[in-house]
Amino acid sequence: MRILLIGDIVGKPGERIVTRAIPGLRKKENLDLVIANAENAADGSGLSPSIYRRLIAAGVDCITLGDHIYRRSEIAGVLSSAENIVKPANFPATAPGKTWCVVTAADGTKVAVFSLLGRVFMRPVDCPWTAADRVLAEIPADVKVRILDFHAEATSDKQLMGRHLDGRVTAVLGTHTHVTTADEQIFPGGTAFQCDVGMTGPHASILGRRIDRVLETTLTFQPTQFEVAIGDVRLSGTIVDADPMTGLATSIRRLVVTEAEADQLATVSAQVG
Repeated sequence: MRILLIGDIVGKPGERIVTRAIPGLRKKENLDLVIANAENAADGSGLSPSIYRRLIAAGVDCITLGDHIYRRSEIAGVLSSAENIVKPANFPATAPGKTWCVVTAADGTKVAVFSLLGRVFMRPVDCPWTAADRVLAEIPADVKVRILDFHAEATSDKQLMGRHLDGRVTAVLGTHTHVTTADEQIFPGGTAFQCDVGMTGPHASILGRRIDRVLETTLTFQPTQFEVAIGDVRLSGTIVDADPMTGLATSIRRLVVTEAEADQLATVSAQVG
């Protein structure tokens, strides 16, 4: 089976390229499951219920979030009621949201999805390694395919998590830094790993925000609005092939879709539909 994790969706540009590309991309790449990190989808910070619904309608099967999860308070209702969206599993038990979910892929395979927040340079949270062990103990044993979105700043945190879970999950894929890393690999135990799958949004930017605004604040210390940029929009993600019987990964590769490619995918999808 084939799974795509889309990296941090940033603002309207990120949302638009996802909703435009995904229907055609699912056909072109024979994707069985699409997971997206959408914690920056609402004007660059947080997720709203309406954006959640649009992403799901476009063909995203499951949504993960990170440190900006509660920037939009109205998402709490979705987090509490929907079965295909998760909070970081090392957040407090009283925080709105599920610590893991199980979704059914197009090929019928049950897939468990969970996310965790890293420790280094991040807000204080419970130990992600302990939380990972707890989640894996809770997931039904017959759900073999298990995907972790590790939302962390430090590559050391991410590599440690990958090694800690090697052979116990299908993939440990990083998000949060908005910069795609070229270290995709399969560890000896069969777990696919990458430090960061990259950002889905405007790449002519500083991590999705207008360059001029970030520069002005950096050079003068005068606060500005870090508005979402608009140029060079790309969808960044990682595709993992997995054996549904063992839950282990068989291949991993990076994916980048430009605006022009997204338009082509949308045209082909409309023609086929």
